[in-house]
Amino acid sequence: MARAVMYDNIRRAGSFMATSALALPLMAMVAPGARAEGMPQLDFGNPYVIGQVVWGAGIFLVLYLLLSRSALPKVEKVLSLRRQTIETDLGIAHKAKARADEAVAELYEARRKALAEAQANVDKVVEEARLTAARQTEEMNARLAAEIKDAETRIEQARSQALASVREISTTTAETLIHQLSGIAAPADLVTAKVGSAAAARGL
Repeated sequence: MARAVMYDNIRRAGSFMATSALALPLMAMVAPGARAEGMPQLDFGNPYVIGQVVWGAGIFLVLYLLLSRSALPKVEKVLSLRRQTIETDLGIAHKAKARADEAVAELYEARRKALAEAQANVDKVVEEARLTAARQTEEMNARLAAEIKDAETRIEQARSQALASVREISTTTAETLIHQLSGIAAPADLVTAKVGSAAAARGL
């Protein structure tokens, strides 16, 4: 856009030079005796000034023709090529930006999916750990319950054995005491029955 404006300015300058070159002879023809004080270049009555004006107009006209026929078309061609190159580069840049935006979008989508998969895996591992802990807790509780029941059974057996021993010891002791005190041997069945009754009364 800036080069197009510059090209238009060059053309306008060339048109201005051509117009000026044509206007100077007209000024000389309209005012052949014009002269400004201190400005001999405006003394159109002087043949040297007329010659300079004619040569200047010719030079300006030649320069304008050269510029308009040779230089300006080349400049326009260069500017056109440059404009096409810039437009092509801009098109390539826009396409590259679009591809980059697509790549960034794909990257964000892949990151989102990766985070979702990672969260799902974490949730799965946590759930599996929870189920494993619950299963182990149930197994431990069942094992402890079995061990407690077995211990209670053994305690009950030991208690029964201890009570049987106590009754046996009590029966033997009673028989010994009766024999020592009375000098006679008490019937074993009677002593055993009495000891059993006394133990039952005491909850033994």
